[in-house]
Amino acid sequence: MAPSLRSHYSPVCTVLTLPIPFRNFSAFCYSPKNQKIMANSSIPDETRRLRFGPFSLDPRAGELYKRGKKVPVQLLPLQLLCALLEKPGELVSREELKSRLWPADTFVDFEHGLNTAIKKLRKALGDNPAKPALIETLPKKGYRFIGRLESNGANAPKAPPRTTALAGKIFSVFAENGIECVLAPVDGNSREEWQRLIALGDDVGVAMMITNNRLLLIEVGKPVRVLSADCPQGWLEARILEGEHYGKTALLPRKSLRAK
Repeated sequence: MAPSLRSHYSPVCTVLTLPIPFRNFSAFCYSPKNQKIMANSSIPDETRRLRFGPFSLDPRAGELYKRGKKVPVQLLPLQLLCALLEKPGELVSREELKSRLWPADTFVDFEHGLNTAIKKLRKALGDNPAKPALIETLPKKGYRFIGRLESNGANAPKAPPRTTALAGKIFSVFAENGIECVLAPVDGNSREEWQRLIALGDDVGVAMMITNNRLLLIEVGKPVRVLSADCPQGWLEARILEGEHYGKTALLPRKSLRAK
């Protein structure tokens, strides 16, 4: 029988009582600290702080600054900003924002809620909707971030080059600091949702992703075969060759794999 989260995890997680199928995995795998390490393992520390103009955004902490001074902004406008910054220069549709910011079982006036969030975000950024410098409205379609996005004072890094030579090779799952297992999202959407929940500190949401098999727990040392090295941000698609999730595919960062 799977252990209760309440009896094994740090005080941050004691509100969780869902019986997650950890089997004999160490509770250390699921600590909030190590979730963040694994979720962002392909992104160097110096690139996590996003900068545009006089503003600086820490997505993990959920904090917006202007010239070093914290800007008061509510959670929903901040989540909206994060969604736009993930796709600089690209249209983010209203439907995409609806599905991302409002759960399917939430009954709200979406149009009013989104319009209000945009107004509050523009007010926090001092962006004029008539002559936008940061957020452009595409009528009836969505919004687009049009500012110059930087990462810690440097241009935001592009996706690493394709490493197709890895495809077909077998590796062992690896983790540092004594971690006995790693969390692996099953696809790109699950990876983005996982990182979003971690940034929000939503441990219950992460637990539900594990329960629903959108995040797989893979023991360190288990063999996997790389299927594709063409995923964003250095993640690899791999098939699990042994253990509970035998035959399933998931995404793993390159640093979580070691040659056999």
